[in-house]
Amino acid sequence: MARGFSYKKCKKNRAMALLCIIKAEKFLVMLLREKSQRSFQMNRQLGSSLAVVAGTVNVLGFLQFGYYCANMTGNASSLALKINALDVRSAFLCFALIASFVLGAIVCTVLVNMGRRKGWGAVYAFSLVLEAAILVTLGIKSAWFAQAGVPDGGATLVLSFVMGLQNATVTRISGSVVRTTHVTGMLTDLGIEISDWLESFYHHVDDEYLDVIKKRLWLHAQIVFCFIVGGILGAVGYMHCKKYILFIVAIILVALAAPGIIENARTSARKT
Repeated sequence: MARGFSYKKCKKNRAMALLCIIKAEKFLVMLLREKSQRSFQMNRQLGSSLAVVAGTVNVLGFLQFGYYCANMTGNASSLALKINALDVRSAFLCFALIASFVLGAIVCTVLVNMGRRKGWGAVYAFSLVLEAAILVTLGIKSAWFAQAGVPDGGATLVLSFVMGLQNATVTRISGSVVRTTHVTGMLTDLGIEISDWLESFYHHVDDEYLDVIKKRLWLHAQIVFCFIVGGILGAVGYMHCKKYILFIVAIILVALAAPGIIENARTSARKT
């Protein structure tokens, strides 16, 4: 009886380990392949995961500081309004938010280009790890500032930098098909695809092209939905576990990046 139980338990553990390996390989391939090499499923999985992160961070930034760290359209409009009102301080903050977002995109590109020169396969994993490290650091810093009763003014710029870093990462790896922080662009694509799909009921459309339309429609709809879900999670997390929410987001990012980091380490070890 004990042997049978032990055998079943061992078999179950092996199955769990195999499932973990398969999942890790999927995440690895998701970070290795770029642009035309990527499948619809890869873009959907990566885009959905990062859209949840982006939605969470964006809502946290608004609840904590009153600014949407990923909404550069809104920040650019606010900049124009503040300049018109001669509100120099607020105008500078809006400009700094935009500059931080752009800087995040620049850093992502620098990391990707550096990784390619070194021959690393999963060059985008480093951007996700950097994003996680920044969020952990910000979480510790914000907790300390809150305990000391000191306002943490620079955190909103850091969150904007993180959003620029993430958006550039997913935009480059997907060949501009996915943009997790740019919901306006996603909704525009969604509207175009809905129109093309509806037109297929009245006019003949090639089956292969119709399949592409349906996949892209589902992709962009799911990313927008995941961004909203992330926002809800951010609001709930802010109310109930404010001190830990950034750490939870960082863990998600590390889980996504871990297979790529391991692969890069193996590549470096083989070269030495």
